[in-house]
Amino acid sequence: MAEPVIDIRGLSLAYERDGHRNVILEGLDLAVGRGEFVVIVGESGVGKSTVLRVLIGLARPSSGTVRLDTRPGCRTPMALVFQDARLLPWRRVVANVAFGLEGSGLSRTQRIAKAREMLALVGLSDYADRWPHQLSGGQRQRVAIARALAVDPDVLLMDEPFSALDSLTREGLQDELQRIQGETGKTILFVTHDIDEAVTLADRVVVLAGSPGRVAADMAIDVTRPRRRRDGALLDAARQLRAELSGRSAEL
Repeated sequence: MAEPVIDIRGLSLAYERDGHRNVILEGLDLAVGRGEFVVIVGESGVGKSTVLRVLIGLARPSSGTVRLDTRPGCRTPMALVFQDARLLPWRRVVANVAFGLEGSGLSRTQRIAKAREMLALVGLSDYADRWPHQLSGGQRQRVAIARALAVDPDVLLMDEPFSALDSLTREGLQDELQRIQGETGKTILFVTHDIDEAVTLADRVVVLAGSPGRVAADMAIDVTRPRRRRDGALLDAARQLRAELSGRSAEL
């Protein structure tokens, strides 16, 4: 692994509800190397999205350490892409992408230029002046990715960003994301429940299992890029990952 940009050690998270203590994560260790594409998989409720919420500062761990080795002078260590695009309907596409740059010290002209650059990266240059309601679901997610990249984060966090899309749109965006990661070299931590998506995208797949959730397996996907979905090595990796998940669920 390259030098870790994310280093999580002994992470636990619990909360009180109706007098009961609910433990979501316990003793979780996870390191993500700079430039790596790591995918977290696991059953619903195991704490996959909670890991991202801790990293972005939306949830406070009960114990453990989270260390980030960001670039010197990095203004935005992480940006999060959600399952839904969460675009502002009263702003045109280019203004939505530029939104995170407000307060950055850049002039409006510079912010718009950066937003247009990111729209070109995600293949939406011709849609800059449209309104969000004029876009398809896949196009809205591309805008959300452009908005996250516009602030130049060290790490791009993605919380099941393609799960609400139809299969063809989803596969197209998976291919686009691989291209974008190849062009930018961004570190990506991606959450999904879809095994085929995980092996298509990941350098490594981390399996969360149990209650409370913890890392049950860490599997490298040693398949050259660009990847073809029906590649025998990818199909083998998916079978191995399904067996791993099934076995861990049976144990726990």
